Amino acid sequence: MLKHRLILPEGILLLEPTEPLEVSDFEAVVAEVDPYIAERGKLPGVLIHAVSFPGWASIAAAIAHLRFVESHHAKISKLAVVSDNLLLREFPSLVGHLIDVDVRHFPESGYDEAFVWLEQQED
Repeated sequence: MLKHRLILPEGILLLEPTEPLEVSDFEAVVAEVDPYIAERGKLPGVLIHAVSFPGWASIAAAIAHLRFVESHHAKISKLAVVSDNLLLREFPSLVGHLIDVDVRHFPESGYDEAFVWLEQQED
């Protein structure tokens, strides 16, 4: 399960994975963010807040996740990962070479700092 909320007017997508991800999770996120992106051209920021990465419920869910990233990463300015989990702490270095998004990790105690960073406009 992927809890999500588009925070307005900031245009920050909050993602909180709590259980193995489903295809329907990505369909729900697309239904919410695509109209915003169509109207404004970009999503200023995404904040992933997770205790750990729960994995996928199926191969179809993993493919839906990859397709979501492929079709949306160019439309996202910044990605903050808030977690104390070892894998998620390393997330920026793992994906930084694959997507053209400014990605940063913040410890659990840095949730507010991550949100402030996402709100800052690019120069």
